[in-house]
Amino acid sequence: MHTLTANDAKRNFGELLLSAQREPVKISKNSKDAVVVMSIKDYQELETMKADYLKHCFESAKVDLASGDLVDGETFLSSL
Repeated sequence: MHTLTANDAKRNFGELLLSAQREPVKISKNSKDAVVVMSIKDYQELETMKADYLKHCFESAKVDLASGDLVDGETFLSSL
């Protein structure tokens, strides 16, 4: 992944947009990673994957609940 400083991104905004169409671009500020700029297509695919994963988790939880495979809250939190 290509990285730009915030100042470089500001100075070369058009180039940033073109680069982000090809691959995500990381932007750092004060030597710390701040944001990633990506194409709308990549963003939509990422959001779709997140939604599919959440649906899978909910379906799995419903199966666990129906089968009585439960964990109390304290046990769950202490396992983290």
